[in-house]
Amino acid sequence: MPTPRKGPHLASSPAHERLMLANMATSLFEHGRIVTTLPKAKRLRPVAERLITFAKKGDLAHRRRVMRVIRNKSIVHKLFTEIAEQMQQREGGYTRIVKIAPSKGNNAPRAIIELVTEPVSAKESVVKEAEASAAVAADKAQVEEAEAKVQKDTAETAKTKTDKAVDEAEAKETEANADVAADKAEVKKTEAKDADKEAKKAAKAKKPAAKKAPAKKADKEEK
Repeated sequence: MPTPRKGPHLASSPAHERLMLANMATSLFEHGRIVTTLPKAKRLRPVAERLITFAKKGDLAHRRRVMRVIRNKSIVHKLFTEIAEQMQQREGGYTRIVKIAPSKGNNAPRAIIELVTEPVSAKESVVKEAEASAAVAADKAQVEEAEAKVQKDTAETAKTKTDKAVDEAEAKETEANADVAADKAEVKKTEAKDADKEAKKAAKAKKPAAKKAPAKKADKEEK
């Protein structure tokens, strides 16, 4: 068997209790306040506030969810148009429970449960505006920080590309200088070979003249 629910039993069965809470919520939204026993008021409060939260969202799906509980279409219309508009500035606490004198017959504790229709205090609205402004400022700061990071990364990438281009240019210049030096060395080598050939030719041209000179001298001696 299922475990019994904790707390006081307000009706003969769970279905009867759900129907009773639905009728009480309908009366609360219709009149703005009702007088009931304290346990029933405490049980009704979360049910009523949940329905108001659905009404604040205002779409068709949540309207259908509310109509599963409240069958009166005029009350549902009032909940979605009037009550939800009054509760737009509130983030919770749509109802209040005020204890009153107990019942005269059985001395049961009684209470008034009513909708909180007072406007939000100026201090709370200022605090909410300040929090919203702080959130916007924080978002803006995050966006600016992200943009600064992107600009920094772009600058570093451009610097890296520039350094790489400079290194490539220097390497090309060094390579060109090496080619020029190699060409000069080749020219000098060629000039040295030509000079060597000229020297060898000159040496060959001088050797026959040296051999003929002693022969003439010997002829003169014979004469």
